[in-house]
Amino acid sequence: MVNDQLSDFLTRIRNAGLSRKARVDVLKTKMNTEVSKILLKEGYIKDHKDVQNEKNLPFIRIYLKYENSDIRKPVLQGLKRESRPGLRKYVNKSTMPRVLSGLGCAILSTSKGIMTEKSARRENVGGEYLCSVW
Repeated sequence: MVNDQLSDFLTRIRNAGLSRKARVDVLKTKMNTEVSKILLKEGYIKDHKDVQNEKNLPFIRIYLKYENSDIRKPVLQGLKRESRPGLRKYVNKSTMPRVLSGLGCAILSTSKGIMTEKSARRENVGGEYLCSVW
């Protein structure tokens, strides 16, 4: 039983990238689905699709993206969980983080849905600072 689904999601992707796996399966939740859509839109992963395992549990199959086919260096260099169940971090428009001076992206949970910090700045909303990706 996993209490923090997003941390488990990020850890599975990080470990699969470090071990040079082509794909990884993570438990399907609404938040994991939205975060994987953002990772696909930002170009950190190749693709994602919904699958079921042998026990008919819903999973998201994430296909990882690599820079060079010979070396297999992952495009997704780092993932960091910022807000956690024991210590929530909230940001507004003025205190919104910039990951690696704009080279990475921060993912926020706002009143208008889960989005990157760039989208949240455009929409003029703040929210819970979920994770950083670079």
